[in-house]
Amino acid sequence: MFFTPLFKDARYFQIIFQCIFLLYGIFSLGWNADWALYATYLAVSIATQIIAEIILSRIKNKTYPTLTKIKNGIPSAVISSMGLCLLLKTNNLSVAALAALISITSKYIIRINGKHIFNPSALGIVMAVVFTGNAWISPGQWGSGAVILFAVLCLGFIITTRVQKLDTSLAFLLTFGGLLFIRQIIYLGWPIDFFVQSISTGSLLLFSFFMITDPKTTPNHATARIIWSMLVAAVAFYLVTFKFISTAPIWVLVCMQPLVPLLDKVFKAGQFSWKKINASDTEKIYSAVIVPKQ
Repeated sequence: MFFTPLFKDARYFQIIFQCIFLLYGIFSLGWNADWALYATYLAVSIATQIIAEIILSRIKNKTYPTLTKIKNGIPSAVISSMGLCLLLKTNNLSVAALAALISITSKYIIRINGKHIFNPSALGIVMAVVFTGNAWISPGQWGSGAVILFAVLCLGFIITTRVQKLDTSLAFLLTFGGLLFIRQIIYLGWPIDFFVQSISTGSLLLFSFFMITDPKTTPNHATARIIWSMLVAAVAFYLVTFKFISTAPIWVLVCMQPLVPLLDKVFKAGQFSWKKINASDTEKIYSAVIVPKQ
């Protein structure tokens, strides 16, 4: 069946939901749709993914990758490009192309123990902002409200439970939200509305369920994921609250990801992988599995 791979591979769910969020921003929140920008993110990401797979296969095996292997990497490239569409703003298509190029190539170049270190979208966003001077993150574009809160929470739970990383989302949100509650409600005595508005911003929830949970760049062990997520949340809380850096979660995520290989070394566990399995004699599907550590 044509739709079987869609329901067996959580990446397709994430792509669909990311598209829903983008359309929500354009048609409900009144964004100025920049289709050329979105197309650049998507085209460069997919092209870079394919070229990188070909080069890697030629270097390692002196052969060309199979069509199946190339096709299996495309959903991940699309997810990275959608992350750029949702969070990175620029007026220059060359900057957009650079961000997409960095996002995908980082997966192949910056690796330790068979894992790429940085979340592709997060690294592309940070590098574009730091080095071009013509890109920015706009968390305020999402605003806050019941619709985006309900949608992201529900869809995010579906995604994270399918890729076995719900603990990452909950550890981050509970730590960040808990610290925020202690400061705003208990210490400062502000009305509960302030807290609700602070914790229900669309950008924070998208980050919590669709960026920090990237299964390829989080620690392998559940305990390590929780410790790491809480650390990211604590530093992000400090920067948001006391340094007024509203985009802090993305910056902290990139800075903290070099700790992941160290945590993997301390907390031994199998490594996450998108592995091909046989569904029948005529059909192959992709599913999220944990590859036992050799």
